[in-house]
Amino acid sequence: MANPLTATRFWRNQRRPPCLIVFLFAFVACLSRISVQAQNQGPAPIRVDVNLVVLDATVKTKSGQIMANLKKEDFEVREDGIAKKVELFSRDELPLNVALVLDLSDSIGPFLGPLRDAAATTLAALKPEDEVALFTFSTEAELRVPLTKDKTKIAGQINSFKAGGATNINDGIFAAAEYLLTAEPKGRRVIILISDDVGTDAGGQGTRDIVTETIAADAAVYNLKIPGYNPPATRFAASMIPGLVNIHKVMDQTGGEIFDVQNVANLDAVFSALIERIKTRYTLGYYTSANGAEGKPHKLDVRLAPSFGTKGRNYVVLTKSGYYFR
Repeated sequence: MANPLTATRFWRNQRRPPCLIVFLFAFVACLSRISVQAQNQGPAPIRVDVNLVVLDATVKTKSGQIMANLKKEDFEVREDGIAKKVELFSRDELPLNVALVLDLSDSIGPFLGPLRDAAATTLAALKPEDEVALFTFSTEAELRVPLTKDKTKIAGQINSFKAGGATNINDGIFAAAEYLLTAEPKGRRVIILISDDVGTDAGGQGTRDIVTETIAADAAVYNLKIPGYNPPATRFAASMIPGLVNIHKVMDQTGGEIFDVQNVANLDAVFSALIERIKTRYTLGYYTSANGAEGKPHKLDVRLAPSFGTKGRNYVVLTKSGYYFR
C-alpha cells in the first residue's frame, strides 16, 4: 500500500513468517516515500517513488466464505502477465485507518440510536493502534472527528447527532477520501459508508472524481447499507436525479464490498462482520522493474495457486487491478 501525494492523476494500485517482521517495520517506516495516483477507467494505477508495489486483497470462495488462513506461497501475482515474487506478506498486522462516513439525512433518523450502540461494540474490536475518523453528510459533508485511537469518542459523537436534510453521498465519500489523501496515515486505509444509499443530492463530485480520489488515497470503500425510511415516492424521485454516485462501481474499483442490513435488529452483527472482513485482508508486496519514464499503466493479476482451482469459478479476489509509476 502506498502513501498518496496527489489525486489529480490516473489510477494507480496469517501471519507473516517471523523473518519478515524486520522487513515489515522497514516498509512501514518508508511509507511516507510512497505515493499513489488514480483514474476512472482501466487498471487502478499506483504511483510510487520506490520499486516496491504493495496491495491489499480479500479472498472469498465462490459461495462467499472468507479464505482466512492463506499463506504467502498460496498467492500468485502477475504484472503485465509476468509472474512476480511476493516479498511482503501479512494479514491484519499493519494498523488500520478507518474513515466512517455517516448518513445524517432525514431518512436515517430512526436508526441513529441502534447505530450508536453498534458502533460502540464493533469499533472496540479494532486493535488499540487502529485509528478511526468520523464524517457525516446530509446536504453537506463534514469532518466531525479526525483520526483517533479513542474509539469511544466516535460512538459518543454519533449519540449527539440529529438527522435532517438531503442525502449527499457523493460529497461524503469524496471528503473522506480527500482527508485520507492529505492526512497520509501510515497503514491500511478503509472508508466505510453508512447509509441507506438513496441519494437525493448529487453534490459537487461525480463518480469519476470520487473513484479517482479514493484510489489516490489508496482506500477501499465498504458500504454498511442500513434500511432507511424512504417511501416509494422518495425512491422514485431519487432515481431521476442525474449525477448520483454509483456506489457499486466505487466499491468494485477499490476492492471493497457491500454489507446489507435487511433488519435493524441485525445491525450489530452485520457491522461486526464488516469490521472482521477488513481485518482479514491480506497485504502483498513485490518489487518491480517498471519506472516512471515508461509513462504507461501496468496491469495486476492476483490469484491463488492452481491447486485452489480457477479464479472467478472457485474463488474471488477483491483487489485493485493495476498501477503505474509517475
